[in-house]
Amino acid sequence: MQGGVGRIAAETSRREERLIMEACARENCFVPDTGCDLGHIDVTKCEHWRAAAPADESVVDLTGELLMPWSGSAFGLSDLGFVSGRARPMVIGVIGPQNAGKTTLLASWYLLLGRGLADLGGKLFAGSYTLAGWEAVAGSMRWAPGHPARFPPHTTSRSGRAPGLLHLTLSGPIRDAPVDFLFTDAPGEWFQKWALNADSSEGEGARWVSDHADAFIVVADREALSGEAMGAARSSLQLVAKRLGSEYRGRPIALVWTKADVDIAPAMEEAVRKAVLQAMPDAVEHSVSVVADLGQNGEPNTGTGLVELLRWAVEAQRATVDLPNPDIVSEDPLFLYGTRG
Repeated sequence: MQGGVGRIAAETSRREERLIMEACARENCFVPDTGCDLGHIDVTKCEHWRAAAPADESVVDLTGELLMPWSGSAFGLSDLGFVSGRARPMVIGVIGPQNAGKTTLLASWYLLLGRGLADLGGKLFAGSYTLAGWEAVAGSMRWAPGHPARFPPHTTSRSGRAPGLLHLTLSGPIRDAPVDFLFTDAPGEWFQKWALNADSSEGEGARWVSDHADAFIVVADREALSGEAMGAARSSLQLVAKRLGSEYRGRPIALVWTKADVDIAPAMEEAVRKAVLQAMPDAVEHSVSVVADLGQNGEPNTGTGLVELLRWAVEAQRATVDLPNPDIVSEDPLFLYGTRG
């Protein structure tokens, strides 16, 4: 799988080098990140496309190629119609301040799934349209001779853009319909701007996550809460929790303590927990870390709490609609749904 993903990433990189020299006149079109906003597979056929002459003769002409409707990179909003053709996907919003470990959490899940170490209660990996996107966040955590594993790079802030969406399909072992999941990968700066001002133009991506997510993971960085800037880290989390609490509308919430191997003051931990539970009383708690004790039998390292949190995310239930009272007789469905039983 790794070799195939490498080839996909290389082909995507060459295609992007060519497209960067060109541009689209539409403000909402972000080729090559999320594809043509109007759905053109060959962007040169779009009337809004402005082509530029290649800088040198070595650039490969790809205009005659029939591209797939996905590139393997993280999805943008224009891709949602494609992945929603079977059913509405479950959107898991990963929320937290910058450098809290949100991208590392996503990368760890991808690596555990790739090694078959994630027990999801019978749910099995059934595909992904964003393998290159997953590999982009997880590649740095792979060990290779001369290249020790490291944490993923910081997710950069691109004001006004939608969050990156990493796709995953899971299905049951026997005849269960596959379920699509989209995990958001957004910079913490967006959530900090959104927490201060819900209508901030710099927090547009965070606002999209708040509006469309079916479940939320609120990340609390124990390392930041124990460092020199612990006060600022606590204030950022409290602001994010307060803002989300006013908008979450009873959707599933998990308060996740990242870097669980780091000790923090009990008073600091209680202050963050109190802020989250006051705003969102239904929140459940998880503690995760990429560090784990392998034990005496040398079991594979699955980290601490990572599999349990992923299982919670894929088992989260979307809010349902209350059906009308069957005892009420009426031929008007609007009357039925508007009646209080």
